[in-house]
Order: sequence, then structure tokens, then C-alpha cells
Amino acid sequence: MSGRKIRVLLAKPGLDGHDRGAKVVAHALKEAGMEVIYTGLHQSVPSIVKQAVQEDVDVIGLSIMSGAHIPICRKLMKMIKDEDFDRVKVVVGGVIPNRDIPVLEELGVSGVFPGGTKFGEIVEAIRNLCGGGGS
Repeated sequence: MSGRKIRVLLAKPGLDGHDRGAKVVAHALKEAGMEVIYTGLHQSVPSIVKQAVQEDVDVIGLSIMSGAHIPICRKLMKMIKDEDFDRVKVVVGGVIPNRDIPVLEELGVSGVFPGGTKFGEIVEAIRNLCGGGGS
């Protein structure tokens, strides 16, 4: 990373209208020295991927409270591969049952943060995924 801030695109895919948690995580990442682009509510997967490529981010963070994390991540990971942007790391937070974590990891998701995960744990995991840089 050589001094460059870690760039994170934080997105709320689908029809989920609850974004307080995403905004608080965005603030925690910014406080940790990362550059955060928050896309807002009701983003489509193609829009998320397009924005991630345009912004040349290191990490795509999805906040999903709707229970649709597996189909959303399946579609996102395919589109990332199709765009030849698979150097980007994908992390997911929100309402994620423990039984679904291995499925998400098999799809290529690099980090899963169920509700209640401490902010420090999220920050540290993203730093580790990006080679320890970020501030």
C-alpha cells in the first residue's frame, strides 16, 4: 500500500432501508485513517461494482440486513470476476447467521462481520486484508 490510504466502498444493496450501522462503521473506518465512500441505500449489485471499479477501491463492504446476503454476494463475486477486478476484497456485515459464513467464504468473501462485531475487529481485519496499511 506504500502510504496510500485504504479505500473502502461501503454499500447497502437491495431494498434494505436500515443504514445506521453502515454509517457508524463508515465513521469508525474513517477514524482509523481509511478513505470511505458510502454509496447510500438501495444500491444494485451492478452499480456497486461499477462504483468500486471507478473509485479503484481496495475493499467493498456490504451491509446487509435483509437476509439476502448469499444471492447478493454470489452475484457480486461473479460480476467482480467478469470485470477482472478480483483483486478487490469483499467483506459483509449485518444479519448473517453463523451457518452462512462458510458459504460466503466459499463464494470468495474475505471477511464476515455479524451484528455486534466490535469496530476494532472490523478495522483490524480490513487492515490485514490490505497488507496492514491504511493510515
